[in-house]
Amino acid sequence: MEIREKPEFSATELARLLEQFFADYPRAALLEDGRVLFEMPTSNYSISTEHGRCVLHLWSEERNMVRTVVGMEARKETLRILVRRLGAQRPQSLQIVKDRDQRTPATRALSRTKYLRLLERLLTRHFNEYKVESLRSAMDLEHSFGPAYARGLLVRGQQCWALIGVNAEESQAAIDGVLTLGILWLAYCREHGAGRRVCHGLKVLVPAGCGSTTRARMAWLNRDLAQWELYEVTEGNDDLVSIDTADQGNLKMRLVHAFNPQAAVARAQDGLARILRLLPPGMQSRVSVTARSANEVALSLYGLEFARVRHGFMPGSFARQDNLTFGAGANETPLQEDTEAGFADLMRRLFASRYPEGSARNPLFRLQPEAWLESALAGDLTQIDDNLGSHMIYHQVPAFAAADRAMLDLLTVMRSGRLAILEVKADEDLHFPLQGLDYWIRVHWLQQQRGPSGEGELERNGYFPGIPLLPQSPLLYFVVPALHVHPSMDTVLQHLSPAIAWTLIALNEGWRTERKVIYRKRGGSIA
Repeated sequence: MEIREKPEFSATELARLLEQFFADYPRAALLEDGRVLFEMPTSNYSISTEHGRCVLHLWSEERNMVRTVVGMEARKETLRILVRRLGAQRPQSLQIVKDRDQRTPATRALSRTKYLRLLERLLTRHFNEYKVESLRSAMDLEHSFGPAYARGLLVRGQQCWALIGVNAEESQAAIDGVLTLGILWLAYCREHGAGRRVCHGLKVLVPAGCGSTTRARMAWLNRDLAQWELYEVTEGNDDLVSIDTADQGNLKMRLVHAFNPQAAVARAQDGLARILRLLPPGMQSRVSVTARSANEVALSLYGLEFARVRHGFMPGSFARQDNLTFGAGANETPLQEDTEAGFADLMRRLFASRYPEGSARNPLFRLQPEAWLESALAGDLTQIDDNLGSHMIYHQVPAFAAADRAMLDLLTVMRSGRLAILEVKADEDLHFPLQGLDYWIRVHWLQQQRGPSGEGELERNGYFPGIPLLPQSPLLYFVVPALHVHPSMDTVLQHLSPAIAWTLIALNEGWRTERKVIYRKRGGSIA
């Protein structure tokens, strides 16, 4: 169907439809003729409605694009928008999809069927003493198995191995998720073996060059419960290469020196004062001001950032200035005299929508629930554990080289001086345990890097000043509402190495108004 310019859609209505889609699908992508131009997890955007036009501005490290949106057609989990380039006469059609993987069901099924045939050849060639059984990729929602993963058994008499593989045409997120599904498949095989076979462990097959995350995770699984083996399927010659999981490779992190948050806020005072003056009356007391870096301060409402002050040099000068922007989530627009009306409209809608008793139907209420939960906990961590004191909380330290993982990594310290990691999730997530493990691995690695004086990397870089940190590996907390704990979470956690001390804290459903611990589970060695 051809999209036409629709005068019945005002600029404000177009803007709100776009805003709602980006809120509902944070992994959305914008496509032109089937080619991905922007992936929203790694892009920023602004939507303005000045002068009666809906203007969409998107930018990332690769490109920058400004278009006027003049028409829109909503389909299931897809938006087709009609846009006009500045100065162009004819509009063009773009597509915004919920996820960048736009293969048709038939194409995906064909790719996965071909991969099953490839696996059977490889397994027969490399493990010829075993018989390949039950190799399949069928959907099994009851046990959380999706069609992206091929799973089966290698059988020799009454001995066997569980195996799982994922092909190179799946997304990197799917490839990184293979170990979670592998653990569940191993547990399933053992449970349904009913003692007829001894299942030694799990063999995982991933595409060449895509196994770094799985390798790092596999090194920290319980080797008393199972044997764990990783293989990469090489490109071209269809061969298998065994990967040593004792070598975790490059952890891809960066640890920047800690900055003084009070000094950062002080530097941004002029910009902060201007933003606060523009807020609706009586709303200043509900706003949180947080230093994100030495030269950037953010304002947020229940964890959702809506404005930023970046303190830097003026172009071509050593004089300093404050650059102010506003927008919820990845939405970011310069705050200038001609955009103050747009800021006022956003603030009106934000403060009318985002409060604990608000409506879950509103996109501004739903946006970034993990950030809301973190902000609710950060004021008093003793809400979840009396042993967590009132020390500083750091976000994303060490930082990941990859994009945001849709959850928050928080680093703090116990009253005893032992580091504690908090993984916060507001919704059900199959991969939550191993994503938490990713962060634990990095902080643990930093704890092991000690200088001649015994100080670790964190102390040398200015974190937790004045607090003697114990050299023990960090404690790992998983915090999630009780009704959103994935049914498989306990199985995956039980397969972590006993060297990892973890605690699952399940909160009440009404955590936005009051936090209560419904139950907690612990595992690993606390010593």
